[in-house]
Amino acid sequence: MLTLTIANSMKIDVPGIAVGWITAAVRVAEHDAELWQEVEAAAARFRGMTMEQARKFPAIKSLRDAYKALGNDPTRYRGANEALVRRITQGKELYRVNTVVDVNNLVTLETLYSGGSFDFQRIEPPITFRIGRLGESYQGIGRGEIRLEGLPVFVDQLGPFGCTTSDSERAMVRPETTGMLMVFISFRGPDRLEEALPRAVGLLERYARAAGVETGVVR
Repeated sequence: MLTLTIANSMKIDVPGIAVGWITAAVRVAEHDAELWQEVEAAAARFRGMTMEQARKFPAIKSLRDAYKALGNDPTRYRGANEALVRRITQGKELYRVNTVVDVNNLVTLETLYSGGSFDFQRIEPPITFRIGRLGESYQGIGRGEIRLEGLPVFVDQLGPFGCTTSDSERAMVRPETTGMLMVFISFRGPDRLEEALPRAVGLLERYARAAGVETGVVR
């Protein structure tokens, strides 16, 4: 069973914080046409919407409020959920990554929880979800250096490997990944996490042949 805890300092500044997690053995494929149809269908509700409208969704608003509570400008480092919706409202196509990451993005579009997917073999638990410290950074996927001070970050024995804005190159899901960790973060309590996890598991079983699945919710 995964050992994942939320630091007390995070709970003090963001009382509603909760993390849902999934671990599983998977087979990663570059693309699945049926899965992509589901992604496009989920994205359709945001097309033609403005970001002013989108920021009123509780899951997006609560993440922005959390960033402000931690001393961050949410327009400088946007949450992954807002960034995904923003790309759609701008009329841009979504990135096709691989079946695991595409499942993650699909569930994010359906629930608006910020999510992350990681190669579990490249992580050394226990994992702590805490506030990024002064001087901490990593190479974000396709984004260069991400300065982590004040951001909600996942940290293992090797250091930070993921956050609610951009995950690290170190732990990214690759074609050769055989074990994954997927997380969804709520900033207003467990709310619909109990719904999001079974949905994600079903998609992973269908599109990434997930096996040996374990799940949990941490507050």
